[in-house]
Amino acid sequence: MQKICLIRGAGDIATGTIQKLVRAGFKCVVTEVINPSSIRRKVSLSEAIYEKKATVEDIEAVLCENLDEIDEYLEQYNPVIIVDPKLTILDRKKFDVVVDAILAKKNTGLKKEMADITIGLGPGFEAGVDCDIVIETMRGHDLARIIKQGFAKKNTGIPGIIDGFSNERVIYSDFDGQFTHIKSISDIVNKEEIIAKVGDNYIRATLDGVIRGMIRDDFEVTKGLKIIDIDPRYEEVKNCFTISDKARAIGGAVLEAIMMLENRREKNAK
Repeated sequence: MQKICLIRGAGDIATGTIQKLVRAGFKCVVTEVINPSSIRRKVSLSEAIYEKKATVEDIEAVLCENLDEIDEYLEQYNPVIIVDPKLTILDRKKFDVVVDAILAKKNTGLKKEMADITIGLGPGFEAGVDCDIVIETMRGHDLARIIKQGFAKKNTGIPGIIDGFSNERVIYSDFDGQFTHIKSISDIVNKEEIIAKVGDNYIRATLDGVIRGMIRDDFEVTKGLKIIDIDPRYEEVKNCFTISDKARAIGGAVLEAIMMLENRREKNAK
């Protein structure tokens, strides 16, 4: 019987995991909030919440608006995405695997008893206690490492360094208000160029580069929310539309962890 996975979150990192699992033959149900705030929207299946469908590379997610129809949708589509931030779907359906991929930097509800295999991405989860496996999400030598006991590295709050830039790559809003695009994802921009607005407040580029991520137009932004991601590498324009190396590495680690635990369980059953 085909294994069924529940993936919590459909941002760009989660989308890398979803792609790996769908390609490997798993059926996937993906949960999201009613108003996702994904930045790298061109590579985030969370856009299906707004558009009913979303395609990233070879994967198309379809929104199911009625949880009573989830099985019918799974027969036709893979993955299926639902609005269910509290994971109420677990009360009506059994899953073989649960992956928490919302990257909240803390555990907001993942428990080992949710499924035969449970996996948490990034800091906030204790492998062996909250879940079976934790996957390291911090860039560097340990990215995508499978952690069987203990925790991933703590969140530093500092973006990874790319071409010598770190904090400058990510723009957080200093204001509350409605977000308005002036530039778009994949546009090349210059430092101090006006690229967006929050309410009546202009947002300027923090460095020369390519806009890789920008929150959805008309989104109601709150102060401190991440709204724009700029990449200093001009050659990254084409990569605005494909899953990142980081997301693919983490997705591969999730798939490896599932297969490792499945094989171990089969051996122990003999």
